[in-house]
Amino acid sequence: MNKPKRSADKAYNSAAFLNSKNARALRILAEYLEPQSRFEQQKVEDTIVFMGSARFLARAEAEAALQRARAGAGDLAQAQEALRMSAYYESARELAFRLTQWSKTLDANEKRFVVCTGGGPGIMEAANRGASEARGINVGLGVSLPMEQHDNPFITRELAFQFHYFFMRKFWFAYLAKAVIIFPGGFGTLDELFELLTLVQTRKMTKPLPIVLFGTEFWREVVNFDALVQHGTISAKDLALVHRTDSVDGACAWIVEQLSEFALDQPGAML
Repeated sequence: MNKPKRSADKAYNSAAFLNSKNARALRILAEYLEPQSRFEQQKVEDTIVFMGSARFLARAEAEAALQRARAGAGDLAQAQEALRMSAYYESARELAFRLTQWSKTLDANEKRFVVCTGGGPGIMEAANRGASEARGINVGLGVSLPMEQHDNPFITRELAFQFHYFFMRKFWFAYLAKAVIIFPGGFGTLDELFELLTLVQTRKMTKPLPIVLFGTEFWREVVNFDALVQHGTISAKDLALVHRTDSVDGACAWIVEQLSEFALDQPGAML
């Protein structure tokens, strides 16, 4: 009786190999090639990136939480602060809505200046929501975290990504971005802000990159840029790398002006 012939599994079909440390380079490359393929399929040329806290609530949700706290179900001071900070959620939502409306007037075939976020709740949800309400596509660059976190429901399905490597996620934030709007946030937001500022300051990023710091009181309290100048750790001219505002109207007008002057005739990803 002849024994059935056996053939070894192909390497690219081996889950054990692909998940091993020896295949780490392949996993990293996959987080470059797979998003690139989807961006090309969806004709996404470049993005406007929104960053900020995942903890902020929409105004209606914050108001409901405050009512519950007043009824004894929750921390009253915490609920009052959440309602105050919900203003940033609503500002991000409105700003993403307006910028998406503007971008849709530019090119019927290519998708220019598409709203892009980290895909989570808070400011990220607000920006994806605003873009969706303007009937525009939008991007969510999610990342797997030890704590459970799901993509927000407003991301365009074909442009919802999930990264393992933070640095590959950051690459896609920076590579496609033609403008960045940074709302108040925590460690992750600060990390993303300073990495972008470092790339621009050192001219490792050569493209013009308008950066908005939204929320002047917050940023004045959290990052003392003037002290960095005073102590000689940055130059006074480095302060011009960011545009500070509390106004949706002002942020929208400034970004549109910057993109129209420096990016409109340069579609596509670039560093």
